[in-house]
Amino acid sequence: MTRVTVLIFFVMVFLAGVAKAQDTLSRSSYPNRASYRMVPTTVVDGELLPWMLIPEVEVTRKRVFRSPEDKARYLRLRYNVIKVLPYANYAQRRYEQLYRDLALTGNKREQKRLVKACEKEIKDMFNKEVKNLTISQGEILIKLIDRQTGNSSYEVVKELRGGITAFFYQSIAKVFGHNLKNKYNIEDDFEIENIIRSLERPTNRYF
Repeated sequence: MTRVTVLIFFVMVFLAGVAKAQDTLSRSSYPNRASYRMVPTTVVDGELLPWMLIPEVEVTRKRVFRSPEDKARYLRLRYNVIKVLPYANYAQRRYEQLYRDLALTGNKREQKRLVKACEKEIKDMFNKEVKNLTISQGEILIKLIDRQTGNSSYEVVKELRGGITAFFYQSIAKVFGHNLKNKYNIEDDFEIENIIRSLERPTNRYF
């Protein structure tokens, strides 16, 4: 084999290797059509762009307390929120159920029976557990009922039982240092809101 023949042979082997590598790269760079996914598109500044929803990402940071007293106050608030939140959730579910039941009947007598049954359930829960709450826990519960139902405790009672009953309950509440008209304000009660949101994360529920 002459020198020229050997050179041509090596050139051909080299070119064949390059071609094979390019073919492999081409196949890996462009997946099969079966792996494509159709997505909505939108026009931005004259260009057609894909439009896709991405999972929500919540960014949080570890809280740094200014002092041991500040930490103790926060932990006490967190404990109180964890203590009363199940009662507020219960009230929300019970009143939502009551409104659904009331919507299904036009009979006034049946509606009164449903309201009294709901009131009895709430009273039974109060006599067993809620009455043992501290004043601070009671204040938080009143606010959380407003947060969960969209109405203050006073408005809920007034809507279901009338103004006189609501006034009577308000008078009793004031004896124990509460105000059923208290509303939940996400700006003023931002610490409570942050605590509730942290509890809603799967890894932090009611630990």
